[in-house]
Amino acid sequence: MEKFVIASTHKSCGKSSVIVGLTEALGKKTGYMKPLGDRMVYSKKRAWDYDVALMADLYGLSESQDEMCLGFDHSKLGYMYSGAGVKEKLLESVKKIGKSKDMLLIEASRNLTYGTYVHLGAMSLCKHTGAKLVVVVSGDNDSILDDIAFLRKYLSYEEVDLAGVIINKVANTGEFKDSYLPKIRKLGVEVLGILPYKQELTYLSVGYLADMLFAKVITGEGNLNRFVKNILIGAMSIDTPLQKILAERSDKLMITSGDRSDMILAALDSDTEAIVLTNNILPPANIISKAEDGGVPMLLVPHDTFKTARMIDDIEPLLTKDDKDRVGLLGSMAKQNLDLKKLGK
Repeated sequence: MEKFVIASTHKSCGKSSVIVGLTEALGKKTGYMKPLGDRMVYSKKRAWDYDVALMADLYGLSESQDEMCLGFDHSKLGYMYSGAGVKEKLLESVKKIGKSKDMLLIEASRNLTYGTYVHLGAMSLCKHTGAKLVVVVSGDNDSILDDIAFLRKYLSYEEVDLAGVIINKVANTGEFKDSYLPKIRKLGVEVLGILPYKQELTYLSVGYLADMLFAKVITGEGNLNRFVKNILIGAMSIDTPLQKILAERSDKLMITSGDRSDMILAALDSDTEAIVLTNNILPPANIISKAEDGGVPMLLVPHDTFKTARMIDDIEPLLTKDDKDRVGLLGSMAKQNLDLKKLGK
């Protein structure tokens, strides 16, 4: 059984998306675990790591949360396990999860160093399990060079088998290959592939927004699978310039107070995917009826308009179990851009 630790140099490099893409592209019986959770959510009356829950839902994994994730909190993990205890527990999980599997993907936490103190950093995971290391790198071109150079020097002090790096979210892959790939190869680091930036992977679904905002769905419950491409804040008066913007912007989300009937009606009369009603204020019954008839989701939240806008701006566009199209896109991207032969294909 092939074993790989999938790590990243920084948070939000896209390693979870890379893991989904690899799982789709390789088409093997693949096991998954994420020993140190860093995205806590509550599901089935208990705490889960978001990525663990996602993989379990997408691929029907039967293992329990405790087998796929040891925990979240450094102090609790440090109390529960010594270095030897962590290794023993990991090997137990690897044996159980990897049974009858062709490949095991072990997701490291938010960056290369996170979890090192409790023996669950990326390097420790490789040493404990005997897995090869794959590092996902993302950022501007110069930062990518810096991260890979640092990785090369750092690994010279570690007894870790680096399978290679995957460079993710590259705006211009042709230019990157011409200008930067030769420099990376001079560093002696294997590049397993370069994945392009895809705008559609950054869109938020209405249902995902509702979950992240803990919003009450007032209307349009059957259309929560819509994706939002533009976000408008309805805090000013409805004038000609704003009406023009409303008409021109498609697939949009409107954030406005529930007492702004003028703004809500203007949004309903244009191409609007959903409306977030702030300040816990419901609009009049005729407007709610109009939204329901049009199938437009209305999400009610207690916060004011600008706080809600800031909260939405901070939401990371993670995959969900219902994102079948985006999961398929990630698989196609992996097939087209990654050297799957070096990853066990």
